[in-house]
Amino acid sequence: MATAVDRIGDTKVPMSLLEKGAYINYQRIEDNLVIVRERLQRPLTLSEKILYGHLDDPHNQDITRGVSYLKLRPDRVACQDATAQMALLQFMSAGMPTAAVPTTVHCDHLIEAQIGGVKDLARAININKEVYDFLATATAKYGLGFWKPGSGIIHQIILENYAFPGGLMIGTDSHTPNAGGLGMIACGVGGADAVDVMADIPWELKCPKVIGVNLTGKISGWTTPKDVILKVAGILTVKGGTGAIVEYKGPGVQSLSATGMATICNMGAEIGATTSLFPFNSRMTDYLNATKRGEIAQYAQRFAHNLKADEDAEYDQVVEINLSELEPHINGPFTPDLATPISKFKDEVVKNNWPAELKVALIGSCTNSSYEDMSRSASIAREASEHGLELKSKFTITPGSEQVRATIERDGQIGAFEEVGGLVLANACGPCIGQWDRQDVKKGEANSIITSYNRNFTGRNDANPATHAFVASPDIVTAMAFAGDLRFNPLTDSLTGPDGKSFKFSDPSGNELPPRGYDPGENTFQPPPEDRASVAVAVDPKSDRLQLLSPFEAWDGKTPTDLPVLIKVKGKCTTDHISAGGPWLKYRGHLENISQNCLIGAINEENGKANSIRNQLTGEYAGVPEVGAYYRDRGIKWVVIGDHNYGEGSSREHAALEPRFLGGRAVIVRSFARIHETNLKKQGMLALTFADPEDYNRVRPSDKVDIVGLESFAPGKNLTLVAKHEDGSKDEISLAHSFNEGQIEWFKAGSALNLVRDSVSAGIYWR
Repeated sequence: MATAVDRIGDTKVPMSLLEKGAYINYQRIEDNLVIVRERLQRPLTLSEKILYGHLDDPHNQDITRGVSYLKLRPDRVACQDATAQMALLQFMSAGMPTAAVPTTVHCDHLIEAQIGGVKDLARAININKEVYDFLATATAKYGLGFWKPGSGIIHQIILENYAFPGGLMIGTDSHTPNAGGLGMIACGVGGADAVDVMADIPWELKCPKVIGVNLTGKISGWTTPKDVILKVAGILTVKGGTGAIVEYKGPGVQSLSATGMATICNMGAEIGATTSLFPFNSRMTDYLNATKRGEIAQYAQRFAHNLKADEDAEYDQVVEINLSELEPHINGPFTPDLATPISKFKDEVVKNNWPAELKVALIGSCTNSSYEDMSRSASIAREASEHGLELKSKFTITPGSEQVRATIERDGQIGAFEEVGGLVLANACGPCIGQWDRQDVKKGEANSIITSYNRNFTGRNDANPATHAFVASPDIVTAMAFAGDLRFNPLTDSLTGPDGKSFKFSDPSGNELPPRGYDPGENTFQPPPEDRASVAVAVDPKSDRLQLLSPFEAWDGKTPTDLPVLIKVKGKCTTDHISAGGPWLKYRGHLENISQNCLIGAINEENGKANSIRNQLTGEYAGVPEVGAYYRDRGIKWVVIGDHNYGEGSSREHAALEPRFLGGRAVIVRSFARIHETNLKKQGMLALTFADPEDYNRVRPSDKVDIVGLESFAPGKNLTLVAKHEDGSKDEISLAHSFNEGQIEWFKAGSALNLVRDSVSAGIYWR
């Protein structure tokens, strides 16, 4: 007699201990892959298994790496407080009663580092009260989980509570890929993408290529998981991962902890990767067990065949790294892909005349704030203290979560840091995102800092363009703090104690997981209430921080003509240049106010200055937002001309919303960073590229332009830019684009949100 075969879906395992009725859906992956394998007839990589396992329509979905646009059904959404404001404002205007997938909001971006964790947190709660009240009431109203200020950084909270092997998540922060440390595909997106998924609309992603990183050997000594991604960044550069998922594999994986794997995936954002991830392994099981999710670990073990790549799976590129030979690296300054092994770093400091004196050493952040990271750094601090060494640089410590903070306070690591003079900051992003009230140097003063963070673009940490920011492991950063000199190599060099004796650090050591288990600390989670109907969302009409949205106007069907070039951007233009962080974060929920920072960091090719452009109507020079609004208020659309990898860095959608709000019609560049290109499309902007990148040089800052061909706008069909020069001559330039049919409809409707609203009103999407 035949017996029924157990289906993986017959077992119901909650996605999280904090959410009722939301279960891991391995059955969907299993079923989808049967269909996809039959269609493709080839082995699959791990990332392909997870992505194709979440296809909305596996039967009919076109699947071609680097070409197709996949329509996917993510398992969950996560938002940090700075981007959540705009995402929730958009979601509210879409007319939905509740989010279609489990969604959480995390308060971590609005807490400025100033004098220490406790006082900084209290100050932030007071200053940001109306924002926190809005987020608390909006999440309660629409059925979302809310993590209060002080709970920790979004990515650490996700790893501790929500990430699971084989899952698909999108998050409104570029370092969302951190969850890849638990075998999850987690992608940073703009808030408009989050709104789509929350509204039960498939998420659209250009089918990624797959870069394999084969790890051999074993990590040991001063080398840490951070050094893996620092090395990879040096190999692939900030553009090398664009349009690809980085998939780690090989025997060396087993020597990395789960939190170490998360570190690697987190900083993969700096190479432009769609995301990064690792195959399911025993180190993930250890971490899931330690965070009280043993049931998920057991479930993943049953599904392990789909949580690793197939034999002979093909990769578009393969990078080889021998962990046994890998040196600690230090990357920077001013870019995260300038990678230097520690043995050569002293020579580079001298050769490039970088400021050798180290002013501040900073450890923590979402990239490196695990128990293991803090334990290893504390071992260095203890050894220095035992030899009577004092800090030569300022030294700050940022715990990644309240759980990590409480645990390292109980286990003595915080005591070790404070004993040598370290300053423990709040459980928040802090200096990593520019939330740092730095007072020890003047703006414009050349100086050096070293961090265990992930990003070090000009002015990123302290708004000082002369600060040389270097990125390394927490181990190297901590040791450097006792030398106060970038030329110090803790692997080979000695320091002198107060007794005059020479002293050399031992190899760092520390527990991967707390032997006594994690201490959860203060409960900072607010679940949605049972009765949500009576909740009123708090938005003050007079607020200068929150503003309800009005829809953007639809395309009028006409060819855009005589559009002035607002600014021709020269060189690197990150989302920090387009929409600065730091003090501007407080306006993330008020589009009109935050638009006053639009492109103020971009360099104008005409004069080599930032925030100084010529108004073509008046002939006078003024700031970018001022001139953009001047044109808008007179009914004149405008364009931005940009260089390579325009919009790299953070996922912040404000970098797309602001140009649209100020009257922009198109952003035309040599090449785009992935997230920003999608964000521009979502807001009804034309995101276009020069078919020949050298044609960038044919457009002049004083030009007026026509964009010809929109009446027959179609996928794969180029448009034409007619650049009209002041001398009366013209250039016709071919423009490429990556719009598909659905995205063209966004443009015609005025924005993706306009389409969502119309569809919800018609009852098309909500079920």
